Amino acid sequence: MQQRNDGREALEHIERDGLTRRTFVAGAAAAAVATTLLPSGVAHAGSAGGGKSLAAIPPAGFVPFAAPGRIVKVSKSDCMMPNKIYPKADDARAMLERALTELTGKSNLVESVRMFVHPDDKVCVKVNGIAEQNMGTNKELVLPFLDAMIQAGVKPQNITVLEQYNSFLAGTRVNAQNVPTGVGVSVHQNKDATMDDLLISGTGVSTKFVRVLTEATAAINFSLIKDHSICGYTGCMKNMTHGCQTLPHYFHTHHASPQIAMLYGQDVIKSRVRLNITDGYKIMANGGPLWKQPQYVFPHESVYASTDPVAMDAYGADLIDKSRVEHGLPTLAAAGRPPAYIQTAADLGLGIANLQQIQLKSVTL
Repeated sequence: MQQRNDGREALEHIERDGLTRRTFVAGAAAAAVATTLLPSGVAHAGSAGGGKSLAAIPPAGFVPFAAPGRIVKVSKSDCMMPNKIYPKADDARAMLERALTELTGKSNLVESVRMFVHPDDKVCVKVNGIAEQNMGTNKELVLPFLDAMIQAGVKPQNITVLEQYNSFLAGTRVNAQNVPTGVGVSVHQNKDATMDDLLISGTGVSTKFVRVLTEATAAINFSLIKDHSICGYTGCMKNMTHGCQTLPHYFHTHHASPQIAMLYGQDVIKSRVRLNITDGYKIMANGGPLWKQPQYVFPHESVYASTDPVAMDAYGADLIDKSRVEHGLPTLAAAGRPPAYIQTAADLGLGIANLQQIQLKSVTL
């Protein structure tokens, strides 16, 4: 199997056979451990093995900004390039800055970024390019954030942009040539892990999270708004849970519910992700996560920022359902693939899934 195709072919195989790969263990959600607050201390990543905690602890005296249940949406008409695939660079940076200043209350992008990362942090920046260049996390959002982190004092050599496969990374158009000097770019191919096997409670499956994540003390999650042929919706949580480990295909049974919630509830993820930035220039209402039905991909011209991945996924899944209905498709639940993991994640204390309790602030530039 050629490297540039292995991710796409693996997913297509899962779509055919994934629901029979493993036996689901009943009562999985009840076995999970809810979110715990980490004490401040010297910044360090959890042990990569030996049965020790995989939790990351922020630098001494630093408390990362958090706003459960809050989402900021920034929209701008005519912000896309003439090809309607990528955003205009100046517009993307302005939308990113406004989203983060509205979320944090700070005056500019750099000051906002300082609320999430400290100069002593080692940062994993997870992007998403599984649909390749037709709909990947846009470099026009990622590169300004990398610059802002460096201006905020994070050493370039302590920042790594992470993706699963080379073709996925290429879909973001982020590469070693266009990131700031010193910033790393890594592709793990479901292999680059140094930790011991970790049994995910309630699933009967063990996996390893990849080295770039386990060696980081902080993670920034760049997600998309997309339909998913197995789990219904793929957004913030799935970008981390299935995009940063060695056996993602074993966690798709029963529409990946509650596996996505169980994976996100692991210390290795929940203690690291400080911010979720959602690239909403387009939404994929059907045919995801690959680029299979472009007739169901629609312009949205928005950028979202939230520290609550559950809230953003709940909001994003609702957007997908509304778009599906608008275009004559059944809801995700009616189609037989409800993203039930979102509510499970809320039940585990990972965020807020009730749309009535989510505080959305919308800004139009």
